[in-house]
This record gives sequence, structure tokens and C-alpha cells, in this order.
Amino acid sequence: MITIRAVVLAAGYATRLYPLTKDTPKPLLEVGERSIINHIFVKLEEIKNLEEVYVVTNDKFYSTFVDWSKSLNSSFKLKIVNDGTKSNEDRLGAVGDIHFVVKQEKINDDLMVIAGDNLFGFSLLDFADFFKEKNTSLVAFHDLKDKDKVKGKYGVGIVQGSKVVDFAEKPTEPKSSLASTACYFFKRNDLVHIKNMVKSGKVDAPGNLIKYLATESEVHAFVFDEHWFDVGSFESLAEAKKLYEEGA
Repeated sequence: MITIRAVVLAAGYATRLYPLTKDTPKPLLEVGERSIINHIFVKLEEIKNLEEVYVVTNDKFYSTFVDWSKSLNSSFKLKIVNDGTKSNEDRLGAVGDIHFVVKQEKINDDLMVIAGDNLFGFSLLDFADFFKEKNTSLVAFHDLKDKDKVKGKYGVGIVQGSKVVDFAEKPTEPKSSLASTACYFFKRNDLVHIKNMVKSGKVDAPGNLIKYLATESEVHAFVFDEHWFDVGSFESLAEAKKLYEEGA
């Protein structure tokens, strides 16, 4: 049985949601009966061979997440990682934080990465099974069924079969309606490409990493139709709360 580790990205400062997130990290905002990150952890419990989960946060919210972790009961090991940043201006970015955890924790296993502000309806067990089937890195795409809905807003995947052949970050003329979500699986052999991306200076938009991997390695698309919220605005937070209060 392969060993899987996971990183939950929770090092952002969510300035667009001030004052809600001035003293509370976005993943700990309540949606329905639990916090956003707790919704993610419920889904992580579906994966039986998940060895350890790292929640990477910043220096400002490190103690907040340590306190949160003390009340969490999980079947896997959990570690809160402080990336050392203190403000939105010196943040490492998504790819930078993935690289930080991989390097500091000496990770050499297949790695699942999920943004801590993601709310989604698909099963992470199905995601893991698809990863096992394809035996390549994966990115989860939400099919919005309409190219206008992804235009200038999301990373967009170009897929042949299930293989990602190209990727565009927030295109003005999208070639598909597949919106990239911040849910990934990286093969252990592809972790070196994350290091190379950081060396190139592209550390924020993870879409750049998917485009790079599609060229240098192989990436497949896990496409789902269930609900998905990228909680980055008051509007998306309100929409998520409405759906989850109705029992999503």
C-alpha cells in the first residue's frame, strides 16, 4: 500500500475578507456546523492510507492553529507548520509554501495538497483512487459548463481524455469550462518540479505549476460536478454558508 501525506495550505492573510479575517484565519471561519478546515478534515478521514497531514500557516496565526489542533481527533498524524511569514507582503505563496513543507519535513512520498479555503462536494477517496489508477500527478477541476463563467477568474485546464495538455491562468478567452480547484495530487517523482518552480520565482499561482508539470511530466484531470466554493470573498462565503446550512 502506498503512503500518502497531505498538505493543507493555510498561510494566507485573506485581506479581502477583513475585518472577519483580521484576527481569525480564513480556514477557521464557520460554514454550516463546522469550520472550513474541519469540513476538509472530515473528507481527509476517508483516505485510509493517509500517514500524516501538515497544516502550513504563517507566524501570525500559528498559535491559533496549534490551539485548534488540540481539539481535533484524527486517524492520522497532524503537524502545524509555521512558514515564518508575518504579513501579506512577505507571504511565500501557494507553491512556495508547498516547497517549504516538502523541504522542511523531508517529504519523499506521494503528496496531496488542498487549499484551506476550499469547500467541495466530491469524495477525496474517489480522488485518491483515481490517483492510484492513473499513477501520475492530478489536479481536480470543477466543470462550470460555461466558458464565460471561468473567463478571467480561474485557472483553466485543456484536457484530452483525462490528460492535461495545457493550462491557462485566468484567461480572457478560455478554451474550456474546466476551472482548476486547489486540490492536487503530486507523485513523489514530481516534487523536484516544485523546487524548480520556486527557483524560477513563480511561487504564488499554483496554476503555473500545473502548466509546468503538463510540459515536464504528466498530469491528469479529476473532473467533478459536485459543488465547489473557493472562499475568497464575502459573496462566495455567503453562498457557501447558505448551501451548507441547507445540509450540503
